[in-house]
Amino acid sequence: MNSKVILAALTILVSFLGAAAVQAQEGGDPYPTDNDVNRIAKNLYCPVCPNTPLDVCETKACQDWRAQIKDQLAAGWTEDQVVDYFVAQYGERVLAEPQRKGFTALVWLLPAMAVALGLVVVWQVLARWRKAGATEPSSQAEEIDLPSETIKRIEDELRQLH
Repeated sequence: MNSKVILAALTILVSFLGAAAVQAQEGGDPYPTDNDVNRIAKNLYCPVCPNTPLDVCETKACQDWRAQIKDQLAAGWTEDQVVDYFVAQYGERVLAEPQRKGFTALVWLLPAMAVALGLVVVWQVLARWRKAGATEPSSQAEEIDLPSETIKRIEDELRQLH
């Protein structure tokens, strides 16, 4: 056979093998990777260490939890199902971020409400200052009733300073 035909056949065979490998990867590995586990674990806190995300904690409890997450994902559980399982077992304290419903919605609403209230107060104070500034007399000399000789003496002293 011609070497060009063999080379073309090998090229076609390699491209088919590459396509098969890509298709196998797209189909997904039935067993979850560490990245899959850590994507969920970063949303959960360690049950032993305060304020430590599960994906970076090295305690035995966290290692067991990550193994359990991996098993649950391998069994076909969704991310929400896994998180709901841990919340049901240990309470909402295991969540890295409180859920935005019920009483915990205040965690999300109170800062926004405080900022809005602060802006209203600042706006009212500024409005009062503007209003107070508009009602003041333009010249304070009219309000002060000083004898003319005192005013003349003050003006002379000011001229001497400049």
